Amino acid sequence: MGEAIGQILSYGVGVALSPFPIIGVVLMLGTPRARSNGPALLLGWVLGLALVGTIVLLVSGGAGPGEQGEPAGWVSALDLVLGALLLWVAVKHWRERPRGDEEPALPKWMHAVDSFTPLKAGALGIVLSALNPKNLLLVIAAAATIARTDASAGGQAVALAVFVVIGALGTGTPVVLYFALKERSQHILDGLKLWMERHNSAIVSVICLLLAAKLVGGAISDLSS
Repeated sequence: MGEAIGQILSYGVGVALSPFPIIGVVLMLGTPRARSNGPALLLGWVLGLALVGTIVLLVSGGAGPGEQGEPAGWVSALDLVLGALLLWVAVKHWRERPRGDEEPALPKWMHAVDSFTPLKAGALGIVLSALNPKNLLLVIAAAATIARTDASAGGQAVALAVFVVIGALGTGTPVVLYFALKERSQHILDGLKLWMERHNSAIVSVICLLLAAKLVGGAISDLSS
């Protein structure tokens, strides 16, 4: 279990540093339904991560290391594919980054958060965590990494839970600040939102590039051994 947790920490951090969900939850915390919509989005985010991770673990059953500790060939091939896809996401976001005084492009749903119900906020959290290309690839990579260890089913469940908790830190921090500091949190959250808006593409690009290098490098090493 310790091996599994150690190997998925970087993926959890990569998921946690997701600018649009952080911006979204900050926006919701500035609406009349802040006390319900903020936690609802966070809950949906957690459910999405847990759902995708659980599905991958179930599908990857029996993918543990071989007799000599080497991963199955298909697992290394999966890492190679995931790494290549993350590299594509990195390039795509880097090319879309704002230049000069250009305003960053934001999703249309961010302009409608005032009308969101808790149910819609929760559904948005699930979509952002489970269907966003970057997060989906990182959750699959993390769950596949857990599945390939020799941890028991219970140990794998604990490792996945640790991953979900780490992945929820970015979206959860604004919610905690809002309830802990109340009105005093608004200045901090506004500053965080503006910074994330401006540097969204660069943040995603760097994270995807680093984790793509990790996956591709590990896959090449395993396939050539």
